Amino acid sequence: MRTIDVPPDVYDSVTVPENEREDVLRRELAVSLYRERMLSFGKARERADLSRQEFHKLLGERNVERHYTTEELAEDLEYGKQ
Repeated sequence: MRTIDVPPDVYDSVTVPENEREDVLRRELAVSLYRERMLSFGKARERADLSRQEFHKLLGERNVERHYTTEELAEDLEYGKQ
């Protein structure tokens, strides 16, 4: 996995406890890239390090419209067969 360097002044400016900053930044990036249709739900969820349910909840809290692709439909149908 590649990492993204966040300038120290930006990292230090995030107004959450230091032990939560990495998770917050990872989730914010995932939500933003999903909202802008740069990542699929699955990839954004992985980037956020959340379960499907947790990521759906996070998107709901942020009023982010869901994008549902045929690929995601196929995944859901396959999951339903298990």
